[in-house]
Amino acid sequence: MSSETVAQENIAVGLRTAAAWRVRAVNVLPDFRLSVTCNDGTNGIVDMSALVNSPDAGIYATLKDTQLFQKVSIELGALTWPNGADLDPLWTHEEISKNKTWSVPEVSPQNSVVKQRPK
Repeated sequence: MSSETVAQENIAVGLRTAAAWRVRAVNVLPDFRLSVTCNDGTNGIVDMSALVNSPDAGIYATLKDTQLFQKVSIELGALTWPNGADLDPLWTHEEISKNKTWSVPEVSPQNSVVKQRPK
């Protein structure tokens, strides 16, 4: 089942958040993948299967629940979930710009490249 989320403007009147790397839209795809589009039109697939299935996935492990994974939203241009997990929008943009498909790496204790959003 595919669902689409489009960014809501979190801006003051007359001010626009136009950073090219901000995520503008996301569609949930099967197998822990997301189709994303950025403000500059860059689009691609973010494959989170390795991350959510990693033994050291931390906050991302709960995204194995497909109902929770499908609740992805866009906050200030970043992909976010209700449990506090998120993905850096600049990193997302850079990776899909290069390859059109980005397999988000597993998290290991030595290589904590994906960061948890502060609560």
